[in-house]
Amino acid sequence: MIEMKSVVAGYGGGDVLQGVELMVREGAITCIVGPNGAGKSTVLRAISGQVSPREGHITLAGERISGRTPAQVITAGIVQVPQQGGLFADLTIRDNMLLGGYLIRRDRARLKRRIAELGEAFPIIRERAGERAANLSGGQRRIVEFARALVLEPRVVLLDEPTLGLDPKASQLVFDSTLMMRDLGTTVLMVEQNVRFGLKLAAHGVVMERGQVLLEDSAEGLLKRPDMAALFFGSAPEPTAAGVSAEPDPASVEGANA
Repeated sequence: MIEMKSVVAGYGGGDVLQGVELMVREGAITCIVGPNGAGKSTVLRAISGQVSPREGHITLAGERISGRTPAQVITAGIVQVPQQGGLFADLTIRDNMLLGGYLIRRDRARLKRRIAELGEAFPIIRERAGERAANLSGGQRRIVEFARALVLEPRVVLLDEPTLGLDPKASQLVFDSTLMMRDLGTTVLMVEQNVRFGLKLAAHGVVMERGQVLLEDSAEGLLKRPDMAALFFGSAPEPTAAGVSAEPDPASVEGANA
């Protein structure tokens, strides 16, 4: 669905991405992990158009999207959910959802239908439509952010550290809601600061270091690698049953702002 070829990109101070090669499979969840400063979030910003590659290119289903504006990338079918603060706290849940459909606002029937469909998939959208977003817990806000990202029926959703600052119960809501997005046919590319959490959720895992892709494998395969254990866990991980453990450990690895 998404392919990055030899992408070099960064900010005013220099290049963060140093020739990134990455493929994101259609209809699956892919998780990028890595230490602070590895360039994980910069990958998402390059795909969403917030950062323009200086070298290389990015394609969506074979169509080149690198160099497009964020609005053009959204129109092409890619939506990003930011790390934090994605909702307008003083607006109702319904109004936040309507803003997610801004690009189709003139097609009122389609927008109304789409919000109703998402209310079935994510009941909080329907049940608490008139409440201010400020009244929601951290996990509930994440659910609304995910649902809002789906209003335009995107082909790809980018999630930037979705469990950042959340407790285990809220993290479980994120886990379930991300699977729901996948089940609705959306390709998900996520950056996650909790390595065990992210790789238990994903089908495919990518490890980045110093602006490059260091490892790629099935998520399960990465969890079992001894070198991954030494890098992130301090000892060999003990994979549990499918799903997230009862108490995800947000401190298992630091998130990256780069």
